[in-house]
Amino acid sequence: MLRLPQIIRNLFLRIQGLFGVLFGSFFNAVGNLFGFFAKLFGFTSSGYFLESDQAQAIKQASAKQPIETNQDNTAKIPTTNRRRSNAKIDDYYLNMARDVKKN
Repeated sequence: MLRLPQIIRNLFLRIQGLFGVLFGSFFNAVGNLFGFFAKLFGFTSSGYFLESDQAQAIKQASAKQPIETNQDNTAKIPTTNRRRSNAKIDDYYLNMARDVKKN
């Protein structure tokens, strides 16, 4: 990276940090003021933008239709695939380990 763009980027980051510290309390005060009026007029309640209770009850009743489940009475037999034991290969590695241990 060239030196001049790096210096300019760092300068802007430091200016942004300075404004964040200097004006942070001001922005917090303004946010608290707007928050007070939002609570006063009821904009923070979760049901403000929802439909009326009657419309919600209709939707909930139509969504609660019973679901039929069919039970499967067939016995489930677990299948296992066993590998053949490779005794020759196992013996080879065991013998090699014994030889290494001896030396």
